[in-house]
Amino acid sequence: MRFLSFSKNGIHGIAVRDEKGIKGLLENAANYPGDLLTLIQKGAEALEQAFQVLNAADYLIESELEILSPIAQPPKIICVGLNYADHTSESPYEQPDYPTLFPRFASSLIGHQQNILKPQCSDQLDFEGELAVIIGKTGKHIQKDQALDYVMGYSVFNDGSIRDYQFKSPQWTVGKNFDATGAFGPDLVTADEIPAGAKGLLLTTRLNGEVVQQANTDDMIFDIETLISTISEAITLEAGDVIVTGTPAGIGFARKPQLFMKHGDVCEVEIEKVGLLSNPIVNE
Repeated sequence: MRFLSFSKNGIHGIAVRDEKGIKGLLENAANYPGDLLTLIQKGAEALEQAFQVLNAADYLIESELEILSPIAQPPKIICVGLNYADHTSESPYEQPDYPTLFPRFASSLIGHQQNILKPQCSDQLDFEGELAVIIGKTGKHIQKDQALDYVMGYSVFNDGSIRDYQFKSPQWTVGKNFDATGAFGPDLVTADEIPAGAKGLLLTTRLNGEVVQQANTDDMIFDIETLISTISEAITLEAGDVIVTGTPAGIGFARKPQLFMKHGDVCEVEIEKVGLLSNPIVNE
């Protein structure tokens, strides 16, 4: 199943996608099944029932819709740094033996084809194509061999980073949380449509049509099972939480000359079997 969130004329809605297009309902429809976060929190049966209702709805004209991030207000967004060895080698860091975790806030999220904002205070807006994992049920001290049972689905993420602010202190939080820099979507794809653990998927980032990052999810140092198990040692994972699993090499900061996103650019992140996320860049 492929779900997405949208708005039309200021009214929010939820939809499903098939090979022909998008079918969905606005929240003012009598049979509106609820927003995606609420459905995830209710569980797999509620998602399946919502899919059946939405699949029976009329097709929508995608060009008339504003595609939103699949979940507008995730309970938590936990990002993973330095999770591809080639990216670590291009960074100013040694490869850690424990996942590098940092938060993102919902205020930074935008959806497919929404504008990534280049802030007034910096010219170092960088791209980071990543796989996002959506948690489907609450868990603590999750064993690695049970971790995938807690995955509801997957999506695409562009962890837009303001590099000079990221490196102002040992903590990366500010540089990773500027408004409208975290592109997320367009679809939330349920785990049954993706290889177990999202293994073996090609991840590609393009800037103005040129490939700037390309890797396979098999290249992750800490796989999804390890991330879920490790995070849940300390933090209770809840339905609707998002884990953003790290970016491969090719970031603009590490290039010579450096390559940062600017007004008028378009950045795309595509993950095999998951989807294509595209965003224009505009000045704040």
